[in-house]
Amino acid sequence: MASNVSSNSRPSVMSTKIVIAGGFGAGKTTLVGSVSEIPPVTTEAVMTEASIAHDDVSSTPDKVTTTVAMDFGRLTLDEELIMYMFGTPGQARFWFMWDDLVRGAVGAVVVVDARRLADCFDAIDYFEKNQNIPYIIALNRFDGEREYTVEQIREAVEVGPDVPIIEFDARDRLSSGSVLKQLLKYTLSRPEQPELVG
Repeated sequence: MASNVSSNSRPSVMSTKIVIAGGFGAGKTTLVGSVSEIPPVTTEAVMTEASIAHDDVSSTPDKVTTTVAMDFGRLTLDEELIMYMFGTPGQARFWFMWDDLVRGAVGAVVVVDARRLADCFDAIDYFEKNQNIPYIIALNRFDGEREYTVEQIREAVEVGPDVPIIEFDARDRLSSGSVLKQLLKYTLSRPEQPELVG
């Protein structure tokens, strides 16, 4: 008797969560927005005189909004894998949210503005202390500006040779997508591979 089992069974879809972190104005929201296949969910608020008093806007004079909770986006990598992106707020006064935002993440991207390296130190320190979350560093080019070599930046931020540092343009979909692919490649190459959610 012929089997009634369908040969059209679809593969199960897996999902993974990653975190986009970094300093104030480094390009986190722009990265999420450039690659998300859905309109990104953002918690951008207009910067007030009070926030400008706390946040250094000297390198980003045109910045008029800032993330106050998180950014969220989604990217389907193939028919079996969906990536959910959670962008953290960059200001110190919102860091209390980070533990909740990174829970369950398989990896993180620390977005760095090479013009303001000190702004990324706290994010790097966070992931260095939480070594169960692998991270890579993504240098946002900002119109091609780069005063330092990758190795000079590696030395300045004090990360080992095992942490990938790549250059990209957060406004460009392909460039941002290459950052996310690099992160997944890096996390899967580690001895303890991340567990994807079914």
